[in-house]
Amino acid sequence: MDLNDAVEQPAATAAEVPSPVDEVVVPEARAEGESVEQPAKVLRIGSMIKQLLEEVKAAPLDEASRIRLREVYEESVRELSRGLSPDLQEELGRLALPFAEGTPSEAELRVAQASLVGWLEGLFHGIQATLFAQQMAARAQLQEIRQPGLPPGPDGPQQPGDPNARPGTYL
Repeated sequence: MDLNDAVEQPAATAAEVPSPVDEVVVPEARAEGESVEQPAKVLRIGSMIKQLLEEVKAAPLDEASRIRLREVYEESVRELSRGLSPDLQEELGRLALPFAEGTPSEAELRVAQASLVGWLEGLFHGIQATLFAQQMAARAQLQEIRQPGLPPGPDGPQQPGDPNARPGTYL
């Protein structure tokens, strides 16, 4: 369910509102089909990649560690793709180009990981904004459901002891 569905269906009950962590659909991109089908997985892998980038910056890497980082990077990109919609998979594929044959240099690893981290941070901001919008829509739905009925009219129920109270209409 996305923000547009929440606005179009004000009569939904709290039991009908799905958990927003099952799938995140960006409201502006609804027609394009951009969604993160497994946001928790994407966040975990993104955090790991960000930490790897910090490690690469902190210490010089020998050939074996650069090869291992390349393998981890490539597997991370594959795993990330599995949690994304086809549109986002395609975008990630364009940004996370494979390394050239041989052992990548430290600079190549840093550039590849930094570009991936930047893309992921943009994705995370989109996820957070979408979750916030979904929460606000669910809150608005719940508020509509909980609103009391209209105030009593002139012939409606009166408060006991009200000096201006009139008896009801009799046939």
